[in-house]
Amino acid sequence: MSRRGRVTVGVLVGVFLLFTLLGWGIDAYTDYLWFNEVDFVNVFSGVLLTRLILFLVIGVVVALIIGANLYLAYRLRPLLRPHSAEQATLERYRMVIAPRLGTWITVLCVIIGFFAGLSAQGQWKQWMLFRNGQPFNVDDPQFKVDIGFYVFEYPFWRYLLGVAFTAVVLSVLGALAVHYVFGGVRLQGVGDRMTTAARAHLTTLVAVFVLLKAVAYVLDRRALLLEQHVSPGLYGAGYTDVNALLPAKEILAYISIVVAIAIIVFSNAGMRNLVWPGVSLALLAISAVAIGGIYPLAVQNFSVKPSLADKEAPYIQRSINATRAAFGLETTEADRYQANNVVPPATLASDTSAQSARLVDPQLVSQAFTQSQQSRGFYDFGKKLDVDRYTIDNKTADYVVGAREINDDKLTPQQRNWLNRHTVYTHGYGLVAAPANQVVCGGLPFFVSGFLGDDRPPGCSAKTDEIKVDQPRIYYGEQSTEYAIVGQTDKNKKVEFDRPQEENNNAEELYTYEGKGGVPIGSFFRKLVFSIKLTESNFLLSDAVNDDSKLMYVRDPRSRVEKVAPFLTIDGDPYPAAVDGRIVWILDGYTTSNSYPYSQKINLANETRDELTGQGQFALARDDVNYMRNSVKATVDAYDGTVKLYQFDDTDPILKAWNKAFGGDLIIPKAETPASLEAHFRYPQDLFKVQRNLLTKFHVTEPRAFFSGQDFWQVPNAPDAPSSNVKQPPFYLNVQLPEQKETRFQLTAGVTPANRENLAALISGSYVDNKPKLEVLELPDQTVIPGPVQVHQKMTNNAAVRQQLSLLSTNNNQAQVLYGNLISLPVANGILYVEPVYVKTGNQETAAPLLQKVLMSYGDGGTYVVLADSLKAGLDALVTQGKQATSGSPPQSGNQGQTGNEGQTGNNSGNVPPATLNSELAAAAAEVDQAIDNVRTAQQSGDFAKYGQALQQLDAAMAKFQAAQQAAAAGTTAGPSASTAPSAPASPSATPGG
Repeated sequence: MSRRGRVTVGVLVGVFLLFTLLGWGIDAYTDYLWFNEVDFVNVFSGVLLTRLILFLVIGVVVALIIGANLYLAYRLRPLLRPHSAEQATLERYRMVIAPRLGTWITVLCVIIGFFAGLSAQGQWKQWMLFRNGQPFNVDDPQFKVDIGFYVFEYPFWRYLLGVAFTAVVLSVLGALAVHYVFGGVRLQGVGDRMTTAARAHLTTLVAVFVLLKAVAYVLDRRALLLEQHVSPGLYGAGYTDVNALLPAKEILAYISIVVAIAIIVFSNAGMRNLVWPGVSLALLAISAVAIGGIYPLAVQNFSVKPSLADKEAPYIQRSINATRAAFGLETTEADRYQANNVVPPATLASDTSAQSARLVDPQLVSQAFTQSQQSRGFYDFGKKLDVDRYTIDNKTADYVVGAREINDDKLTPQQRNWLNRHTVYTHGYGLVAAPANQVVCGGLPFFVSGFLGDDRPPGCSAKTDEIKVDQPRIYYGEQSTEYAIVGQTDKNKKVEFDRPQEENNNAEELYTYEGKGGVPIGSFFRKLVFSIKLTESNFLLSDAVNDDSKLMYVRDPRSRVEKVAPFLTIDGDPYPAAVDGRIVWILDGYTTSNSYPYSQKINLANETRDELTGQGQFALARDDVNYMRNSVKATVDAYDGTVKLYQFDDTDPILKAWNKAFGGDLIIPKAETPASLEAHFRYPQDLFKVQRNLLTKFHVTEPRAFFSGQDFWQVPNAPDAPSSNVKQPPFYLNVQLPEQKETRFQLTAGVTPANRENLAALISGSYVDNKPKLEVLELPDQTVIPGPVQVHQKMTNNAAVRQQLSLLSTNNNQAQVLYGNLISLPVANGILYVEPVYVKTGNQETAAPLLQKVLMSYGDGGTYVVLADSLKAGLDALVTQGKQATSGSPPQSGNQGQTGNEGQTGNNSGNVPPATLNSELAAAAAEVDQAIDNVRTAQQSGDFAKYGQALQQLDAAMAKFQAAQQAAAAGTTAGPSASTAPSAPASPSATPGG
């Protein structure tokens, strides 16, 4: 290469290294500033230092091992080489390599060491756990070794063994190449094909490789407890492994040691040729196949399979016990629930659990929350709201809550310029809440807090904010995807949009951030750094960035906690709460492991995916784990971004190890958790899903019953979309279930028998004295109680209900009926099903679904069914049906009003509709049509007052029509069929909610 070419290559390499190092340096510096802001510098420095040390140590060690062998191969070269065509050809290579041998070896070893170091720095988690491991105080059932060895030590030992294998293999290949180039190994010519020195060098390396194989066999014995071996499909060592494969691994380890010695002895001290070492390696390979493969296969086929259940029973028991311990299932309380009452009892209407059934579906009412805030179009609450509980007027109930944030995608084109996006529209405002079982204004939630100015719909909300928030501004939220620049030199010059003025919604109040959140960027150097990092010149050019400016980045709560605690798996559903007058995001953090002996391994992404995943709920990473604990409750202050990690499981050894690794003060002790914050802790959804899915099998604790699988359960699909193959999510309820002494805020879910649709059990997760408690109410095997999918089909296919549902949608597809969360409640030794019915009219993309009816059933799901205007009306109607059944009258089902006494007969398909409507019925139908038109006009105008009045008029018109319909049915002619009824966009709803 010419001098100019060398200079060109050097410049290109230099530019590449400059930009690479500059990028790494800027990322490291900005990360340091961010960690310094949140006061977690010890995490930044601890991780960075650990990765750097691993990079250097492993990289240097691998480079030295390979370099030493390459140099040794050169030093052992023969001084005299026989003349041959082969050697003559190699001479040109020797002339190039020999004068700069040190340079060639150094460059090669640096490259190899660099990639080895890159691989090593990614093992920082394994190394920190290795250094700070804690005992589990539980021994594995096979080797009687503490579980801590497998969780903390085994993964890193396995990695080090892999590094050793890599270094030895590369050393063998490199040394062989050097010996060949310099004549130590020859393919042509007279005499030996390999010099004595080359043979000793290469055979020693091969012997080291075989010794490493012996170590691998020892670790493989422990690995059998972590792999899928036990039948049927369980993890851990089974009968064949324990009685055949474990002894085989031990024998092979000893054989490997003997073979390694034989290679050295026969190659150098004995016969000094490669025949016998080759025979030794061949014997090792044959032994591995015969002892490690054929023998265990024979034991499996001829001894285990003929009596599989008996042979595997002890090992199935091990897997059951380990799985229940690893996922927190061992303390699950199981009770029998007979559910033999299929007739609605007289006490149903007064039952507190039945009255607490949640009607407001957080997945469906987000748009209603958003559209109720008509002050600005860029406010948004996300795709799904959250459920929490609050105590108001000494009464604790569950509330649907949402944080009003700014959605950057909803800004107008004029508002989307850099200045507006990053300096003006910087924060949201307010926590909006509504009782979970109360609706008003024709289907809107009954808002009790968080309104702005005059945009509270008349009659739709409480007069005062019942959930007190002193600092309602939200600078850190789930929709805070953009960075924000806050702060001004002149405090009188406020530029941040805050909220509409209470006196005039068209005017805006402005604000200047006064909190401690954000990284100061007033200096020229920091402006330059962030200008490069974010590729934005305005940091240097814009007057909006001044000496008092702060930059907020990594603002969404989940990413924020993941950054300060990279060792945690964060739950997919953060939720906001009002705590001590401030809005904080609460997140659940999990410690996980994939090396718990005998425990079942699951994929987090698969086990936590359901109907809500991707609809406002984050999907978890596709990690395979066999141990999971909700060890941390994390909080993020919505105003200043402060992150706090509170210990929740004070017995988890993994959390203790991580806390020790970062100095011992990373996690706030459980005893120091504020009581006001504990009041908002809830059983985490993703952990509950994992536990629920595992309980479908691991509720069976007897090995033979587990082997047969006949008592297994399954998680039902979403009731309103059973063919979509998405699972029904669990639901938060504030209820008292059977065998519980008090009302609890808990997650509940129903499961069905495998390959059947009837209800098998109800699973609930709650906190008692701030400790997790998992409970199972198991129904009899031959129960007649239907499961969620089955009961939804039965209720919607009821003749009278189907007729009423047809009134909720129009024939021109302008209205759509949506079904909310189907709640399963064990009440009065039976099962009560409650499913809210929403109607979505107008623009299907932006229209808000409104709660119009409540679909309810009791018992077998088909006999006692009502479609009521409210929860109270539905309970009263079910009680009425129960009384009719006990008195011998046929139960009535269908639409029920406020009193529940004007429902239609459930089976009226035999009625013959008249050819024409009588005059009174026709007039009532015309009045309904006019009321429908008024509803559509009011809805399109966006005027909630007119909309509420129109709905009330429609309610009265429908009541009049139903009265005329019943009068006609009682006369000499049959009542009108569903086809003669007016086609309505929404069903009449009782104004007061249930």
